[in-house]
Amino acid sequence: MIAGFYEQDLAAYMLLGIMLNFLFSFLFGLYLSQNIGMEEMIMSKGEKKQSWWMPLTLIIPFVKMSITLYRVAILQIYFLNQGRSHKDFWIYLTNEQ
Repeated sequence: MIAGFYEQDLAAYMLLGIMLNFLFSFLFGLYLSQNIGMEEMIMSKGEKKQSWWMPLTLIIPFVKMSITLYRVAILQIYFLNQGRSHKDFWIYLTNEQ
């Protein structure tokens, strides 16, 4: 359990939160563009600098994707191509040796 949730439940809540965040951000942008106008929004854009942590929020999904692709490469190259099974890969991921 993580923070009082089973791992599957926590992953489901996280996925739901990401989808709702995307949906609400999209709807908020649509709402603003309908009320202000896209051209007016572009013309009246200020010069405010973004926070230092904002680019990190864009990088995090790509880092997670890279870790997953690394694990898939290990599975394919070192386990399946050498005649080992998916279970051997799972044991490799979950044991400390």
